[in-house]
Amino acid sequence: MPMSLALWDLERGVLTKIVLSALLLAGALVVRAVVVRAVARSVDRLELRRKWVVSIRNGVIVLVAAGLTAIWADALRTLAVSLIALAVAVVIATKELLQSILASLMKAVTNPFSLGDRIEIAGYRGDVIDQSLLSTTIVEVGPGKAFHMRTGRKITFPNSLLLSMCVVNESYTEQFVVHSFSIPLKLEEDWQRAERILLEAAEEQCHDFREAARESMRKLEENYGLDGLSVDPRVHVQVTDPGRLNLLVRFAAPVGRQGRIEQAIVRRFLVRFYGNRNEEGDSRL
Repeated sequence: MPMSLALWDLERGVLTKIVLSALLLAGALVVRAVVVRAVARSVDRLELRRKWVVSIRNGVIVLVAAGLTAIWADALRTLAVSLIALAVAVVIATKELLQSILASLMKAVTNPFSLGDRIEIAGYRGDVIDQSLLSTTIVEVGPGKAFHMRTGRKITFPNSLLLSMCVVNESYTEQFVVHSFSIPLKLEEDWQRAERILLEAAEEQCHDFREAARESMRKLEENYGLDGLSVDPRVHVQVTDPGRLNLLVRFAAPVGRQGRIEQAIVRRFLVRFYGNRNEEGDSRL
């Protein structure tokens, strides 16, 4: 019974608003017709009469709009609240979708990476093999940052990560990349000899493409306004803990080959630096 009364009150309220709206429209039409006729009788100039007619029409429209707004104010307020709630719900439900689309637009404008580039984002590292409006797919490279071997795993992440995460592009130099790795040593070891061996091994491995790398870096300096991009192999000494140090090896290598070149340098270093010691150990046995 209370539900029936509530529905009756609701229907009666809506019916009342409809009747009032109809009366308002009818009254506005009558008033407009009367006023226009009075203007037509009292104003002789055609141009002035046209201005009066236009002004009367616009005034009636404004009054009707104000009257309808006053009549339907409660309903319009309820409708506005409902639309706002619906809009908020839609935004929350499609937040990731909208962010991915926005990130795709940003990616198209800024071009942070392309197909085939090796990137790292949110802890994921690999070669880009596919891009879409909503996601990006990479083939994982690793394990970790120190290795450059493909693990065979495919990783797909939403483009929305591009809005909140930094993207590291290891292939932005296109043809060559400056790569570095470290060799740990004890302070009592002959680190100066180790430094010479590492530098010789790096120069041997990089000799064939050093000029091409230098030309590539020169173009990069011109395009991006950079300075001092050396491609010559370097070895830096870094003391990390008491009794230990790292030899940091830096060299330029073709994109995709830095891992193999690093392995070649490390193997030559191990043979030349520790080879005699191993031979002495074998002779003692």
